[in-house]
Amino acid sequence: MQRYPVWLKKEFSPHGVAREVRELLGDLQLATVCESAVCPNLRECYSQRQLTFMILGATCTRSCRFCAVDNGRPQPVAADEPWRVAEAVRRLGLRHAVITSVARDDLQDEGAGHFVEVLRVVRQQNPGITVEVLVPDFHGREVLIRRVVEEGRPEVFAHNLETIERLSALLRPQADYRRSLDVLRYAASLGGGLVKSSLMVGLGETPLEVEHALRDLLEAGATHLTIGQYLRPDAAHLPVLEYVSPQRFALYERMAYDTGFQWVKAGPFVRSSYHAVDAINSTHALH
Repeated sequence: MQRYPVWLKKEFSPHGVAREVRELLGDLQLATVCESAVCPNLRECYSQRQLTFMILGATCTRSCRFCAVDNGRPQPVAADEPWRVAEAVRRLGLRHAVITSVARDDLQDEGAGHFVEVLRVVRQQNPGITVEVLVPDFHGREVLIRRVVEEGRPEVFAHNLETIERLSALLRPQADYRRSLDVLRYAASLGGGLVKSSLMVGLGETPLEVEHALRDLLEAGATHLTIGQYLRPDAAHLPVLEYVSPQRFALYERMAYDTGFQWVKAGPFVRSSYHAVDAINSTHALH
């Protein structure tokens, strides 16, 4: 599986507007999951001033076997990070901000309070902004999920299921398939914003197993979904077992709509926050 198929050919090196975005992020000492996770869409999204801020540092306390983000012992939380994120949003002229984080199992509140503070300052300095948060599972602790939803008031609450149930423990040894569904279910029960999740394919799952995951997600309250191709960051991570064709992605997208999802984006280069503003603007895609 060393050669990419023709539909996975894409330039990576950013230039032009994308370079300006990288310089701004460097000036404000901000991390993005786009860079930390080696996203193939970085040049495209940065050129459109679309990005996903990664708060709470750049070192994760978990070691998922698909993720390129560094793991280990993280640095203390930076108290001025909410201001720096808000300033980046202002300078970039964003109307929709996407904010994720590393897992911070070392913190008493696992970073939930910091999410709330970032959202508060971003809104304070950028009136009218809409926000999507992509959160870790917080070990399923309802008090933390409720804090992010009710105090942070994100327009989109996202948590990624990532894969089918059979492969979940292999990909995410410190997480749990059913726990992730419970996170989404509880967030949906609070009646806040849209509830969104994401799946990776190409790891040996079958279409029937994908369909089962779709039904689990819908039952848990997710209404918005992305499905993308897993790409191996390096030799230390799980290998790709299949490069899923665009035709199969079209099948998965149709399957998700038929299952009952309101909005779906599926394709080889789709990632959990790819064209995230579309989820806000098109809650009932017509297919």
